[in-house]
Amino acid sequence: MRRPATLASLAAELGVSRTTVSNAYNRPDQLSPELRRRVLETARRLGYPGPDPVARSLRTRKAGAVGLLLTENLSYAFRDTHALTFLEGLALACEDAGQGLLMVPANPEREDVAAVHRAGVDGFVVYSVPDDDPHLAAVLERPVPTVVCDQPELDTVDRVGIDDQLAITHLARHLLDLGHRRIGVVCMRLARDRNDGFVSLDRQQAAHFHVQRARLAGLAATFSAAGVDWTQVPVVERFDHTTASGESAAAQILDRDPGITALICTSDILALGALTEARRRGLRVPHDLTVTGFDGIPEADRAGLTTVRQPVLEKGRAAGKLLFDTHEHSRPRTVTLATELVVGTTATVPRGQDDRWFGP
Repeated sequence: MRRPATLASLAAELGVSRTTVSNAYNRPDQLSPELRRRVLETARRLGYPGPDPVARSLRTRKAGAVGLLLTENLSYAFRDTHALTFLEGLALACEDAGQGLLMVPANPEREDVAAVHRAGVDGFVVYSVPDDDPHLAAVLERPVPTVVCDQPELDTVDRVGIDDQLAITHLARHLLDLGHRRIGVVCMRLARDRNDGFVSLDRQQAAHFHVQRARLAGLAATFSAAGVDWTQVPVVERFDHTTASGESAAAQILDRDPGITALICTSDILALGALTEARRRGLRVPHDLTVTGFDGIPEADRAGLTTVRQPVLEKGRAAGKLLFDTHEHSRPRTVTLATELVVGTTATVPRGQDDRWFGP
């Protein structure tokens, strides 16, 4: 049986140094195009597979990859439009830097952090996890750079995000200007424990997902200032981020209070589900019920949803750029991106306050 070719035997066959062969794979700019072509063609002929990446990473102490931590099952990143767009932005940054991307899923209902410990990466991007997540703690124990996107807010690592409280305040003021005072709220999960139901004020204020906490705080402050008793506003939480969750949450609120005039959802996905539930009940949106979202995903644009648009692709790209920026900095950096209120066709004045909606 013929012995497999090695870097040394390939160098001997070509009459060049082992460094030259190595450069053909790892530093091609150091060779002329003709010499590199000759090295690679000879390697294929002799069956040389190239340098061992494991050995190379041990030697250089570099994995050549970034770890993306998201506290969801792996399939979530390809199912959720928001997550998928963020992933695209991060991938673009990795491409620009010549780095790979390793997804490190962390199921929110499991405590096992082995996937974080096993990940052969040079740094982590942490995407929207609660502040008490054990996977986050495991990441922060690793001696590698880390960037957080959205949440949590930490004073020890770089962060990319938006001003969630300010962004939703603009939406709340728009609804107040339209005349809405009797509202319901559908929000994403607030903590790692599953709660698919109404949310107490204590749970809102103690939420470990600070993005949701900030959005609810913005709504509470704005509507309270307008004379709305926030303790009487029905807020329903859903653990799973799906349109089906939005449907069932909207149903739960409307069953309790059929007289509400607006449903505010803290994501477009939930809002799209709420629109489906409104149609199922025979409610005209926006004439009978105003529905709003948050994120500005393409499906929301197609539905004409009134929402807050945020630059999700740029979030991913900015997180990657921060991670790859190796310049010394004295303290953690924060990149805050702008948002935009999108006034669509799903919000108008409350029913009964404008005769234009009442024809023959």
